[in-house]
Amino acid sequence: MPDQAVISQVMARRTAQARWGKKNQEAGGVASRQQTGMRGVFLVAAELSGRGFIVSVTSRNALGADLLVTDQKCKQAWSVQVKTSSDPTKYWLVGERAETVKSRSHIYVFVGLWTEPPEYHVVTSEFVAAHVHKDECKSGTLCSFDPSDPKPDFEGWELFGDSLDPKGAEADGPSAAE
Repeated sequence: MPDQAVISQVMARRTAQARWGKKNQEAGGVASRQQTGMRGVFLVAAELSGRGFIVSVTSRNALGADLLVTDQKCKQAWSVQVKTSSDPTKYWLVGERAETVKSRSHIYVFVGLWTEPPEYHVVTSEFVAAHVHKDECKSGTLCSFDPSDPKPDFEGWELFGDSLDPKGAEADGPSAAE
């Protein structure tokens, strides 16, 4: 759980990025928050496509889902929320909706771009909802998820099952029908 000093640093960095992001980007500087987020979305889409799934990127205004995913036989479908960080972090910021939007077919993928290849944490929205940390700060409530919290019984890319054998995935993992 982040302490008040970390919360202040995060809020200051967000303010600076919002204020100077476009100017910095035009000058060839560090990627903006939006670019970092989109990089994570496309990396996750590529990973799932490489595993044989059909993946569609949603429009940026789709609330709660960055990707829509189905197996090859369209027997199972998932919505995927991607959270990306380019800086080493022990937690990811999530919105307050992370506590209420939960379904076996809604998956979170947390992407760490500070390593090569990127680090992925794939967990169900149910697990995230149960482990959201809330902290109050000057600008409101800061909600975060710490992937080092107790690990779920079932995590990783295997949550999606086999792209060619959805029947096997139904026995072991989440299903869109549930």
